[in-house]
Amino acid sequence: MRSSAFDFASLFPASLPAPAIKWTGAARYNFVGGHNDPAVVPVDALRTAADAVLLREGRALANYTVNTGPQGYRPLREFVAEKLKRDAGISCTAEDIVMVSGSLQALDLVNAVFCVRGDTVIYEQESYQGSINRMTRMGVNVVGIPLDDGGMRMDVLAAALADLKSRGVRPKFIYTIPTVQNPTATIMSEARRLELLKLSEDYGVPVFEDDCYADLIWSGKRPPALYAMSKTGGVVHIGSFSKSVAPALRVGYIVAPWEILSRVLALKTDAGSGALEQMVLAEFCKVHFTTHVPALRTALRAKLATLMEALNEQFGTAAEFEDAPGGIFLWVRLPDQVDSMKLYQKALAAGVAINPGPEWSVNAVHSKSRIRICFASPSHEEIREGIALLAEVCRSEFGIPARSANVQKRV
Repeated sequence: MRSSAFDFASLFPASLPAPAIKWTGAARYNFVGGHNDPAVVPVDALRTAADAVLLREGRALANYTVNTGPQGYRPLREFVAEKLKRDAGISCTAEDIVMVSGSLQALDLVNAVFCVRGDTVIYEQESYQGSINRMTRMGVNVVGIPLDDGGMRMDVLAAALADLKSRGVRPKFIYTIPTVQNPTATIMSEARRLELLKLSEDYGVPVFEDDCYADLIWSGKRPPALYAMSKTGGVVHIGSFSKSVAPALRVGYIVAPWEILSRVLALKTDAGSGALEQMVLAEFCKVHFTTHVPALRTALRAKLATLMEALNEQFGTAAEFEDAPGGIFLWVRLPDQVDSMKLYQKALAAGVAINPGPEWSVNAVHSKSRIRICFASPSHEEIREGIALLAEVCRSEFGIPARSANVQKRV
């Protein structure tokens, strides 16, 4: 690669994040990232959909928004509206939806509508790393609310809201992943959702609902979305096709009142998210979505079973976890003497990539011995081999698990 003698760095603003590390390839055993199962990507059906939509509407690609406006390809917005009504109880139309380049762009846009440096937001204590990092870069204060097996604890949320109000602080929003929470995989009950909405209304703080994993509940049945349950309209809802079809398509959406969407569109300066991906997805989804997703769930559920079996065999009682009700990740607690940041570094050097708990929490001390393991992408064989190697590294560094610990425990 050509090197430059020009001093570009002297011109960089101090607010830039740290430079990216040059990618040298994925770890041999890759248990990180929101990747999906490559064997279940519907390649043939996507090819057929691409052929059909390009033949019928391909020349519309001459227009940035394929003649359906800045909110995104209308047939896909119509499909999203139908899907949300059927699955999440949300009554909306295509006019209430903006298509975006994955849920990460949705986060950026909604954050930019509401937040500036010095503002305060409320998060689940353990939450999506990408969202936490965005708040840090923006200089926004994050108040973390602990979770239990039913998701965000409403008693602690109520106390936090009261405390902030007493100090004259009105949070900009309450960010939650209520359905297959990332990283804990919990599902907030309908009763607790009602409590959350009541607190939101009482304190005048909107809810930012990230619903990216809701399609991946093993039972196929989910509580209604917070957006659907709200009587005041104080919820912004985002979702994605990354987990249900393919991450690399980079297609997500925002559902919100026009008061919000009009601001989102003013900030969305990319001349429209990729139209071809939207067109292909719309063509694919109207025929195949309702049969594809159950097949994906079945494949993912089997991989989770393999992961839990491997953890039981290799770690015994040293690894504590709950059988996740859906999703692509497992939140694992190791003994307190395990430093998951150090384990992550040593494991990566050995060829195993995991997510250390502190990077997925607004309380790094609380998650010091936690790890997040994504199981969607590796094969069953890779899961078994990778967890065995992870156990070897953990034993070498922390004496855990002990060699006599390789006994199955009930999950």
